[in-house]
Amino acid sequence: MLALRLMAVYICRAIVVAGLSVYLAGCATTGQGVAADPLEPMNRAIFQFNDNLDRIVLKPVAQGYRAVLPDVVREAVGNVFSNIGEVFNVANNLLQGKPVETIESFMRFAINTVFGLGGTIDIASKTGLTAHKQDFGRTLGVWHIPAGPYLVLPLLGPSSVRDTVGSVVQFTVDPVGHLANVPTRNTVQGVRVVDGRASLLDTGNLLEQAAIDKYSFVRDAYLQRRRYLIDEGRSDNLDPYEDENQPPQ
Repeated sequence: MLALRLMAVYICRAIVVAGLSVYLAGCATTGQGVAADPLEPMNRAIFQFNDNLDRIVLKPVAQGYRAVLPDVVREAVGNVFSNIGEVFNVANNLLQGKPVETIESFMRFAINTVFGLGGTIDIASKTGLTAHKQDFGRTLGVWHIPAGPYLVLPLLGPSSVRDTVGSVVQFTVDPVGHLANVPTRNTVQGVRVVDGRASLLDTGNLLEQAAIDKYSFVRDAYLQRRRYLIDEGRSDNLDPYEDENQPPQ
């Protein structure tokens, strides 16, 4: 698991360099940036690899995980990882200049860690403290860093040049990645991946039934969702192929 994680980080860095090169070349030749998916042939190949890996390995493991563990245990596991995520929420809300969200994220982490048995119980939500989920890719978007081309990352799935940079940063500072005991660290990482996949089983089944071209469906949904999150819902008619940092024509 550690080897896969390290491989994913290095692959992300390599694709960032390649993606930036394509993006800058497009800007130099057209002056208008590039289309949302200029790397589609490569993206489709990686998407197919990820899809096969999920179908053969990850989905069956997630189904077994759901079948074996009671709902209450899976909920507790999910709460722990969500609580770890509050560390990122605090940092990114602070970097985005959102003092209220920063304080609330910090309070959620403190309350759930101390009174929620290490985060296994989400007491903070019961007190009315709302979760403000963030990531460094969104922070870069709020800072008006262009998204760049759409990317599909091996093992990690849909992304963009900007979101890949954000993922590398979060990998680097992830508290789980800094656990001293290597077997414990790898086990926690593995459980996090499986638990996250188990939570998406129903969504994945709907996707299989609804999508004629699953690649295009996932790409457009991802791009629209990221624009919506960065724009914070202020615009309901965002073109999935329009960079949110480009001025209107």
